Amino acid sequence: MTNSKSYFRDHFVLFLLTVNAFLAIFSIILIFLRLSSSHGNIFIVQYRSSLGVSAFKTGSELSILSLGVFSLLILIINLILSLRTYYINRHLAVMILSFGVLLTVLDIIVSNALLVLH
Repeated sequence: MTNSKSYFRDHFVLFLLTVNAFLAIFSIILIFLRLSSSHGNIFIVQYRSSLGVSAFKTGSELSILSLGVFSLLILIINLILSLRTYYINRHLAVMILSFGVLLTVLDIIVSNALLVLH
């Protein structure tokens, strides 16, 4: 079942793409601002509740920067997947973009929580 409407002319798809792009850029800017204001080179990058006293694992700035790269990957992969599935099923493409918004918001929450613990 194909749609006669183009992918980039669908207003709701463009809205979700804009939200995804805004959240990805917001995540990257937030991470860079938090890293520039920090004073150390060691960051908490993992929390393992099963380890007890040593539940926090430390890492370098690259571990935190990977969260920003992850938000860019979410944006690119969601764009490609939704573009390919749009002509098959529009609702599936919209669902993929919606899950991208959710995943990027979770990325922002996790990166903020890890940078607050620094």
